[in-house]
Amino acid sequence: MGAVMLQGTGSDVGKSVLVAGLCRLLTNRGLRVRPFKPQNMSNNAAVTPGGGEIGRAQALQAIACRVPLHVDMNPVLLKPQSDKSAQVIVHGKVQETLDAGYFRDRKEKLLQAVLDSYHRLSAEADIVLVEGAGSPAEINLREGDIANMGFARAANVPVVLIGDIDRGGVIASLVGTKAVIESKDAALIQGFLINKFRGDISLFDDGYAAIAKRTGWEGLGVIPWLPMVHKLPAEDAVVLQQSETASAGVIEIAVPMLSRIANFDDFDPLRLEPQVRLHMVPPGETIPASASLIIIPGTKATIADIQFLRAQGWDIDIAAHVRRGGHVLGICGGYQMLGDSIADPDAIEGAAETVPGLGLLPVKTTLTTSKTLTQSSGTSIADDQAFDGYEIHVGQTHIDAENQDGASPMLRFQDGRLDGAISANGRISGCYVHGLFNSASQRQSWLEKFGTVSNGEEQAAIIDQALDALAKALEEYIDVERLLAIAGDAA
Repeated sequence: MGAVMLQGTGSDVGKSVLVAGLCRLLTNRGLRVRPFKPQNMSNNAAVTPGGGEIGRAQALQAIACRVPLHVDMNPVLLKPQSDKSAQVIVHGKVQETLDAGYFRDRKEKLLQAVLDSYHRLSAEADIVLVEGAGSPAEINLREGDIANMGFARAANVPVVLIGDIDRGGVIASLVGTKAVIESKDAALIQGFLINKFRGDISLFDDGYAAIAKRTGWEGLGVIPWLPMVHKLPAEDAVVLQQSETASAGVIEIAVPMLSRIANFDDFDPLRLEPQVRLHMVPPGETIPASASLIIIPGTKATIADIQFLRAQGWDIDIAAHVRRGGHVLGICGGYQMLGDSIADPDAIEGAAETVPGLGLLPVKTTLTTSKTLTQSSGTSIADDQAFDGYEIHVGQTHIDAENQDGASPMLRFQDGRLDGAISANGRISGCYVHGLFNSASQRQSWLEKFGTVSNGEEQAAIIDQALDALAKALEEYIDVERLLAIAGDAA
């Protein structure tokens, strides 16, 4: 049956979600489906059973296909560490850290790794659904491209282009893409989709026809704004700027948005809790005094982000919160920040230095060249509630034996290992485990501290139900048979 690649006229047009929905739709039809993204740029990553890391979107798409996560689904992952440099991960493992100029020189050499992964997935699938990155209209990045048309032409995969009507200018973005890309690239585009339509779809009939006439591409459907999408994990941190609280809530949980925030889908289960008002605090805004719990999230650059945190004055807000008797939780890099110090002797994040932490837990962290990538499960020690998550971090953190101050480990893994720390009064805690709140019993235990209750839903079940609902909707609005016929062109 072959493959088809969904590209977008820009970032955040809905490529990841549409691929996930189509993965579930075709899987429900009995097809062997595999997701694939040649190159991804995101600090929101997932850990595979084999101990590699891929983009969170490809993890969601694998779940949609009901297959285990695999590094071949996202062979090249870039994790930004600063505005000009990124960690380059190939087949799930860190290869090097490069600035943008050096990476551009290396891209063409990575094409073979991308094609190897694609061919391995193709061998075990009826159809591969490929997701592009950014936009093929970024012609300044076309030379050496492996994320969009560079891959499509190398693998001879037909393309369907997605336009986001919600942001406006969708006709110009689709027609303009045809105008600026190379003719050989344009020839690969077999159709287009309009995403995120609000209102009466028939009002766009003339615009839809105009796009087809001016591009020569076939329209495959207009997809309305779908409410179940907000229950699925997002790939890009840009959505945090647009996020809205799910409900008024009775308790407020505040999460400061660090400059290199990572794995922010940790907070999705809290966002969906009716009793919780989740406040993602943007730079320049104070952490509200009304918060019952402050969670310091994971980050790709702990030292840079603790400096960023202090520059926002959030360290002062957190200290005041603690004096008022508030609770604080740190996850991964946020856990490292809660300690007394963070040492980087091998200059992993920049200069070789040791910086002071927030001093709220008697722990010390040393960043190391080795990276921990593992799926983890166990129980929280204080309340014996189960969790099932993953670790993805550079560095080791230990409770200071000389200044323990009554602190104790927070989590016990199934193999008996201990992780994290919790203060003697139970109000300050931190751990390396992502996905802690996916467990309904864990959320219940946390919310009980503040006098309320959880919705009792497991996050995995919420995601699975949302994928089925998304698949059903796409069956209605997309010409799936024509999409499959296009995919057959790659066979």
